[in-house]
Amino acid sequence: MISKCYADAVDDQFQQIRSGSILPSQSVRQLVESGFVVVPGPLSGDPFNELTAAYDEVMAVAAGPDFRIASTTNRMSDLLTHASVFDDVYLYPLLLEACSHIIGEPFKLSSFLARTLRGGTPAQELHTDLARGAGDAPLLGFILMIDSFREENGATRFVPTSHNWTDLPCDRLSDARARYPGEVLGCGEPGTMIIFNGAIWHGHSANVTPEPRRSIQGYFVRRSAPSGFDFRNRLPRAASSRLSPLARYLMALDAETQ
Repeated sequence: MISKCYADAVDDQFQQIRSGSILPSQSVRQLVESGFVVVPGPLSGDPFNELTAAYDEVMAVAAGPDFRIASTTNRMSDLLTHASVFDDVYLYPLLLEACSHIIGEPFKLSSFLARTLRGGTPAQELHTDLARGAGDAPLLGFILMIDSFREENGATRFVPTSHNWTDLPCDRLSDARARYPGEVLGCGEPGTMIIFNGAIWHGHSANVTPEPRRSIQGYFVRRSAPSGFDFRNRLPRAASSRLSPLARYLMALDAETQ
């Protein structure tokens, strides 16, 4: 059972986030109606260059169970262990406001990872990260572009309004890698962020260039939903000690039971 003191603190943090006014109303409308929105990211100039350098340092030595080489991407899921500059991404007030609109109740960070799309890779199958009617829904995802997202280097494609559909791509499509009528590419310059409803049909397009395309990605879920990464037990003490009260709240590090 969650203690009343802790529950009140959680609710206070959520109400403070929800009272923000950084996210423009037209962006809220697009996120709600279309299922995704492309917005300016949290960093630019030297801070963004520091983030990019930290990303490359992490991926250069990535190994172990948290590093995965998938069919088209390389992923590192314990990103927060390595550098404090990464905190600026998931603490972005505009992103947290979007969470409050889509999730609608106290939420937490579920996963946070580095993801590099390798050059010369085919399009990803259209998929959803969580079905609209799933018990743990809603889920809000975000992608921070380390490199520009362009048509030729594998920009993420979205099918607008599909987050409202009851079926999944595998129910309807014989070839989920093929272009879908009306799909839209989420393109932008380095430092741009995509925020999306996890139920929307999406997937990266083909990277026909020889160069990798880098990004930082993550998901937020309701506080009662399972997390994709166990921050409470996996985050090293040195990394945990640097976190602000808001960061600890978002990772549910101070959860109490009685």
